[in-house]
Order: sequence, then C-alpha cells, then structure tokens
Amino acid sequence: MELRAVHERCSGCRACELACALANFREMNPAKSALGIEGRFPAPGDYRILLCDQCGACAEACPEDAITLENDAYLIEPDLCTGCLTCVDACPHGVMYVHPSAEIPIKCTLCGACAEICPREAIVVEGGA
Repeated sequence: MELRAVHERCSGCRACELACALANFREMNPAKSALGIEGRFPAPGDYRILLCDQCGACAEACPEDAITLENDAYLIEPDLCTGCLTCVDACPHGVMYVHPSAEIPIKCTLCGACAEICPREAIVVEGGA
C-alpha cells in the first residue's frame, strides 16, 4: 500500500493532519502529524501535500537499526531509538518530524487515516489489500 497526493484537490483544510495525530497519538494536535500541508502563496488555493513515500532513507541512515520495514511501512522501534535524529536529517522529503513531547521522531506508519478523512480525496491509498 502507498499514499499518493493529488495536490490539485487539496483545499488546505488540514483535516488529514488532525486525523493522523488522532490515529497515532490520540491527540488533536496537527503538530504531531506525520504529513504536512504547505500553502504555496501568493497563489490562493495552491497547496502541496507532503507525504512519506516509504523510500527507506531514514532506515539506511539510522545508526541503531531502529527503523525497520513492516507491511510496506518503515516503522521506528521506540526501544531501539536513541533520539539522535539522524533519520530526520536523512529524509529527502522533509516528512520526519520532531515534537517536543515525543520521545522519538514522528513518521508515517501508513495507517491511512489521512486518506480516509480527506473530504476532497486529495490523499488516496493505492495498492495493498
């Protein structure tokens, strides 16, 4: 399974960010979302959805081997992660995040909550079962 962004459909409502944070942290806190919405101003209504494509650059960079591939998603093993943030620096898409209240970096788990909630189908799930 993978997530695909259809940027032209995005209205910038950020419901996807809230759904992600709620699904992964049980918090209504968009700062804990594993995706981002970027307004491309001054053009009104022009947004870019920043998604993890599960490329594995984070896993390759991790000195502790704390990021492993499970069911098409690279996941961080909290017990192995030392919080060095090498993975965040290695992410070529800038979609691994650090939040002060999180002990480990935040990255997409391919849960699909963002696609499920998007009212304009700007994030879609492809492949998988």
